[in-house]
Order: sequence, then C-alpha cells, then structure tokens
Amino acid sequence: MKQPQSERPTVPATERTSTLQLGNYNTLRITRFTDHGAYLDSGEVGEILMPKAYVLPEMKPGDEVRVFVYLDQEERLVGTTETPLARVGEFAYLRVAWVNEYGAFLDWGLMKDLFVPFREQKRRMEKDRSYIVYIYIDEETSRIVASAKVDRFIQPTPYGRYHRGEEVDILIQQKTPLGFKVIVDNAWPGLIYDNQIYEDHRTGERLRASIVTFRPDGKLDLSLQRIGKGRFRDFAEILEERIKEAGGEIPFTDRSDSEDIMREFGVSKKTFKRAVGTLYRSRRIELLPESIRLIDK
Repeated sequence: MKQPQSERPTVPATERTSTLQLGNYNTLRITRFTDHGAYLDSGEVGEILMPKAYVLPEMKPGDEVRVFVYLDQEERLVGTTETPLARVGEFAYLRVAWVNEYGAFLDWGLMKDLFVPFREQKRRMEKDRSYIVYIYIDEETSRIVASAKVDRFIQPTPYGRYHRGEEVDILIQQKTPLGFKVIVDNAWPGLIYDNQIYEDHRTGERLRASIVTFRPDGKLDLSLQRIGKGRFRDFAEILEERIKEAGGEIPFTDRSDSEDIMREFGVSKKTFKRAVGTLYRSRRIELLPESIRLIDK
C-alpha cells in the first residue's frame, strides 16, 4: 500500500546527499517502528524507511544499523540490509534484467533495478546479456544510474601511485588484439599482454595481478604472475609439492622445452628455472641429466 506523504516525505533532489552517502553504506540510528518498517535518523535529510522485510525481531529504537541507501520505485530514500553487487563510484559486470523505451535496467542485487539510459549505452543493450558499467549519481536528476561508456570514468594513473611488483585488484574490461584491457583497483587503466596470459579468462572476471610497468600515458602494464623474488619462492613451494606427488622425481630439467613447462606447470620457463634454482640452493633437490629428484632428509 502506498504510504501517506506525511508519513514518508520525498526528499528534494538537491538535499538527498547533504548528510547521506547515496548509493553507499551508511550507519544510521533507528528512531521508531511502524507497520511499514523501521525509520532511521539520517540527520538533515530527516527520517528514511528501512522496509519491514529487513527488520529483525531483536532490533529496537536507538540501535544503529548499517544499511545501503538508494531510491525506491517512487524516488524516495530507503535503507536496505541487502548487499548490492556494486556501489556508486564502482565498475561492475552486470546483467540486463529488462529493457523498455527509455533504456536498460540492470540486476545489481537490489529490489529496484539499476537504470542505464540509451545515451549511456555504447550499443543497444540486450536482455540477459552482461556489460561492464560504471555506477554514478546523475547530476541533473540526483538518481543512481549506470553507464556502459566506462572509458570516460577511468583516469590516468598518478605517477608514483604503484611500484613494480605491487599486487592489485583488476576487473577484465575487454579483449583487444594486444591482450586484455583491465580496470585496476576500480579506478585506473591497465593492460595484460597476450604473452602474460596462460589460462582462459573472460570479460567481467575479477583477479589479482602484479604491476610490471608504469607508462607515461598513465596506463599500467600488468602480469597475472607475481613479479620479483616472492613469485619464484611461491612457485618453488608448488614445484616441490608437485615432485612429491609424482613420487619424488619428475622428468623435467632446466633445459626442458618452454611449451612443455607451460603445459605441465602453467608458468614460463624463466619462472621454472628460478624456482629450480631456489630448491637446488636450499639442497632440497638434485639435478639429474633427464630429471629432478627430491633429496631425502
């Protein structure tokens, strides 16, 4: 049933974010309960509703709750304990739930779907297909919307922001002739070259990667393998386990074919040789003409 205007006022667009973080999590205090749910104190904006479906039996006035604040079907502020797939200011790979004459609507894990107007689509979005989008607050309407024209929201990486070998979170944006364009730490442009990719990956996949190079144009070159000594130590431990699993000896040496090494272990020959060297120097293996054998201790 529609709630009376006096019970739950619609907040003017210019006031919606004066004290709240719209499209983000907020910790708010419960002021009272009604048949519709719990009302939360949001400061200058006034009270907002947390619908009854999210009210727990143990909740009472004065309790603080962490809610995600967005706009309901009637453009009124509400708080929910549901977890969205992304927040304002983030990039995400989301599925189109439905389309109409105004645009597309994405499933982002909340009751109300996320709107993508036609002007923010690179090409007409199709139902049940997924797209990389950026979520933001439209300045004209103060509504939460998404854009598939994500490149304009990706800024050049500041000089000195990362160091070589630093691990980062990435979102695979798209396949290119050079490799995969990625979004680094939800903000910066990056590229993983084809010769650094040893497994099948897809658009929308979230991975960890290592910084290889900072380029003058603000883009980052990355690797899906760790860079530096830590990387070789990590694979040395994996290699030792693989030798144990094989009965203590494997038919590989540091002269083995690089393609055979990649097919068997999923790493480059350089990484394999460095790991073999680490194990040899620590006297955990012996190198035979046609194999590597663990040393019993």
